[in-house]
Amino acid sequence: MSIHIIYKIAALGILISILSQVLKHSGRDEQAFLISLAGLILVLMWIVPYIYELFQTVEQMFAL
Repeated sequence: MSIHIIYKIAALGILISILSQVLKHSGRDEQAFLISLAGLILVLMWIVPYIYELFQTVEQMFAL
């Protein structure tokens, strides 16, 4: 695992928060919520393989 995934998540979080604030101030709360939800789903898709790899490693360690 590299540090690049952390940078990607941080950059996406900054971008999503800026977009969300702009949309909220313009009165588009629904779109701001959808942008936040899309960002959350994207980050989850990025980290699910790492979580799977973690569980596989733990399973191999304990030979379950």
